[in-house]
Amino acid sequence: MTTRAFDPGQCPVGRTLERVGDTWSLMILRDALQGLTRFDEFEKSLGVAPNILAKRLAGLVQSGFLERRPYQERPVRHAYVPTARGRDFAPVLTALLAFGNRHFADEGIAGQLVDRTTGRAAEPIVVDAVSGRPIDGETFTYAAGPAAGQTVRDRAALIEARRGRG
Repeated sequence: MTTRAFDPGQCPVGRTLERVGDTWSLMILRDALQGLTRFDEFEKSLGVAPNILAKRLAGLVQSGFLERRPYQERPVRHAYVPTARGRDFAPVLTALLAFGNRHFADEGIAGQLVDRTTGRAAEPIVVDAVSGRPIDGETFTYAAGPAAGQTVRDRAALIEARRGRG
């Protein structure tokens, strides 16, 4: 019997991290969303051991982030293509890229997103699709959703009480 070290409960952050929370999986998704699809391409880009790459690719397929498609019959070889779920994860990686460049690029910016037409560097932010306003700690807060269990409601109440104390 395997014991889980962490139970994410209803936490969407925890549930997502269970599926893509290790460095190799995130880097594979990064490369897949930038157009790499083949095992050897991931291996070359990442410098990862084949056994680790195979395990992470299988996990990303199982979690629905990548789809495995044959591209060669003899020998059988597969491409790993982002699914709708995988493409929906792109803004998360964009946010990580912007955060890393802002806080951990001590030697300067080594990789960035640029506008394909102008070549100008992008400055990614997260915005609310309804209002168009940037999401920050002053304008938005964590709240329990309609399906929230007691643990989530308790966490939301704790956060709200803390905000009330200033």
